[in-house]
Amino acid sequence: MAGMISSPHTHLRNSVTTAMLNVCYALIPGIAAHVYFFGSGLLINMTITIATALLTEAAILKLRKRPIKASLMDGSALVTAILIALSLPSMVPWWVPFIGTAFAMVFAKHLYGGLGQNPFNPAMVGFAVLLIAFPQEMTRWMPPQFLDIYHPTFIETLRYSLTGLLPAGYQLDALTMATPLDTMKIQLGLGQSVEAIQGSQAVMGKLAGMGWEWINLMFLLGGLWLIIKRIIGWQIPVAMLAGLTIMSLISFLVAPDSYASPLFHLLSGATMLGAFFIATDPVTASTTPRGRLIYGFCIGILIYIIRTWGGYPDAIAFAVLLMNMAVPTIDYYTQPRVFGHDKK
Repeated sequence: MAGMISSPHTHLRNSVTTAMLNVCYALIPGIAAHVYFFGSGLLINMTITIATALLTEAAILKLRKRPIKASLMDGSALVTAILIALSLPSMVPWWVPFIGTAFAMVFAKHLYGGLGQNPFNPAMVGFAVLLIAFPQEMTRWMPPQFLDIYHPTFIETLRYSLTGLLPAGYQLDALTMATPLDTMKIQLGLGQSVEAIQGSQAVMGKLAGMGWEWINLMFLLGGLWLIIKRIIGWQIPVAMLAGLTIMSLISFLVAPDSYASPLFHLLSGATMLGAFFIATDPVTASTTPRGRLIYGFCIGILIYIIRTWGGYPDAIAFAVLLMNMAVPTIDYYTQPRVFGHDKK
């Protein structure tokens, strides 16, 4: 009958727009911590990625003759843009966030039919393409502002983004340094012990990397708020962090001088951002209850494997994309028993 609401008749007030806006709100503490420790470059990158995502989405929708306003207002492009910006170093030319975001929107989202059809996380596809295509630009991270190293102002950072020019007498290599994960990996490869690295490298903090500890804690806070609000489930983030913790704990207990502690891995890089905001993407993640646990746990294992023995120190993007490919198989073999089905 016309106008009749189909079962189930108890409807939540959630919508795609509401969920995406809540994700944006939950990201604010981590964004604030990032700007506090590493400067205003993130805000410039966010401006570029958001503008690129919205304009690209509008152009593709127009070419596909689809409604533009509804898609732009659902917030999915906004979340993708923010996640890409959070994955980039603060000091990058404007074309880096532009290319990454445009590629994510066109090839990782709309090439498959748009929101709800894409098999891979668009933000991580964009980031992975940038990391492979422009490794030099993608590995120039700013040091924490508390170290005795010159930090460009907002205007100087904006000028570099748009023109590639730095203040007179400065070179970019002198203003950037390796991340804690990079530093740990390189120094271990040179035969240094974990204790010696943490005691001698300025970038190291009390538990993980200086600044990165607080950024991860802020993303953890935002992620817990999303779970409380029931925007995301607990299974994927808990399983992912458990997989990473178990793998790092085993290695740490066997050889503490050669492998970093679980706390270092949990509070370094994009661990908490990945656990609560990337791996939980409702379109590309597993949807069954058991499948979510398997999916998250395997991401945690892959993160540790790639960080420890692979060529990329953080590994969130590649671990998520690899498990995106496994989602159809995981969901197929973890379908819950149909209600009322007799046990054999």
